[in-house]
Amino acid sequence: MRLNFDASSDSAIVRPGRRRAFDAFSKAALKASSRFWFSVTVVSQLLFATYIVLAFGFSAVHGHLGDRARFINHAYVAGDQVGNLAVAGHMIFAMIINLSGALQLVPQLRGRAPAVHHWNGRIFIVGAFVVSLAGLYMIWIRGAVGDLPQHVASTLDALLILAFAALALRNAMAHKFAAHRRWALRLFMVLSGVWFFRLGVFLWIAVNRGPVGFDEATFTGPFLTIWGFGEFLVPLALLELYLRAEKSATGAVRRVATASLVVIGTVMMIAGTVVVATLAWLPAVQRAAANP
Repeated sequence: MRLNFDASSDSAIVRPGRRRAFDAFSKAALKASSRFWFSVTVVSQLLFATYIVLAFGFSAVHGHLGDRARFINHAYVAGDQVGNLAVAGHMIFAMIINLSGALQLVPQLRGRAPAVHHWNGRIFIVGAFVVSLAGLYMIWIRGAVGDLPQHVASTLDALLILAFAALALRNAMAHKFAAHRRWALRLFMVLSGVWFFRLGVFLWIAVNRGPVGFDEATFTGPFLTIWGFGEFLVPLALLELYLRAEKSATGAVRRVATASLVVIGTVMMIAGTVVVATLAWLPAVQRAAANP
């Protein structure tokens, strides 16, 4: 009897095993990267929400509503009740959607407390409409910092928020939950544009050791124009890569590459959070608290 020690037959046995192992690794890596991103996002957005509550809350308690202009342009204008209401609604619901949006991302909430998920989702959708509509009013009627390209970018972001919110709601009502999840995730990304903008700007300043590519006085320049669009288009593009990699049955290399991009982006988010919290959020809260 002749034994067959042909190398090709041996590799045919080993390679499928390696492919299966790499495939399992790629799926685990993609899932781990999303959990890493989620954990950092929740912490950073809670810090952002805390900054909003304390900075604006202390100013209101002290009766210095006009001082809120330190934190947001034209935050309070005496006599303009409609505009002040728009700003207040924008800020209040921005805080609410930071909290409710994070809860909506928790898979255990959807599985174990679907009623809470549904009602929290309704709050999130209402908040999305209020924030975007109030934001449009603040940009085009009340007035905002920046130039026309930045206003166009913010307007596009607001329109995407409205469209994604409507599509997420429509698919939920039609019980198309897979599609609802995708549109809800897209909505979360574009709703987080203001938060992404702050992380990106302060990280850019830290890396370049100064405001390179824009003027601090006028808050205009090529960097702000580019990042005005990038604040929501870049996260949205990364999400689309993640959704495609998650759905792919045979794209192990794609999953690993996407997981790597998610990890890199998350590390940049950590750095941006540390910088903006140190240079902006904490000092703003301290100034508001110390103002008698």
